[in-house]
Parts: sequence; C-alpha cells; structure tokens
Amino acid sequence: MNYWLFKSEPDVFGIEHLKALPNQTDHWDGIRNYQVRNMLRDNIKTGDQVFFYHSNCKAPGIVGIMEVTREGYPDYTATDPAQHYYDPKSDPDKPRWYMVDVKYIRDLKRTITLRELTPLPELEGMPLVRKGNRLSIMPVNKEHWDLILGME
Repeated sequence: MNYWLFKSEPDVFGIEHLKALPNQTDHWDGIRNYQVRNMLRDNIKTGDQVFFYHSNCKAPGIVGIMEVTREGYPDYTATDPAQHYYDPKSDPDKPRWYMVDVKYIRDLKRTITLRELTPLPELEGMPLVRKGNRLSIMPVNKEHWDLILGME
C-alpha cells in the first residue's frame, strides 16, 4: 500500500462535499499536470491511503483521510465541453488525463496545518513542506504518514 496527499480548495471540493455524496465516494478529476497525471495513471492503486488536504484557504492543512477505490482511468471531464475541466486537445481515443475514485474514511481529530508541518525536521524531504511545490497530488512515505497521524 502507498500513501498520498491530495490537495483541494475547500470551497471548490472539500472534505464536507465528499462526505455528503452517495457512498461518500467520488472521482478525483480535473488534474491537468503531466507529472500528477502519471501518478494517477501509473502509481496510485486501489487501497492506497490518502490525506485530504485543504489548500488555498485561511489555514491550509490536512483535514481527513480517504482511500482509493478505483485505479487510474481516463478523465472524461477532459473531453466534455460542458465540464469545467474541459481540454479541447483531449481525445477520448488517446486519453491525455486520468483520474481515480476515492472514498471518505474519516476526518482527522483536528486540522494539522501546513504551518505546523513546515518546521519539523522529521518531515524534511516531504514534498508538501518543500518551498515551491505546487503539485496537487504528492506521495507521502510511511514514516511521514505515521508522524502526521501522531499529531492528531
């Protein structure tokens, strides 16, 4: 099993949105970055655990846990002009963008903020705390996962 961190803006799609859906499950769509696309397509597997991270808000941080329930498959929002994440260069016969399905597992007991995580020497090397990292999905190693959960 692998561990990941998925970022989303809480006013666009926050953990509360996921919790309110049938079966508390949805697809994670709209990724338009090739490095992240490759992770979705090639590395993220069913059963992987995911931190749900609220970004671009007053106190960015990890708010909950999700589980991957379906491995990477073509992101159909890329080929539908009615969708927000439509990409006119996408071809359904040669998918450019991928998504996975995730299921809500639980809220953390409290939000663990980026401000708390950044100064921890034990998290050195974690992509989230590196300056300039803007990826919306990133791997988390098991040691970092356990350390963060221990902060609840």
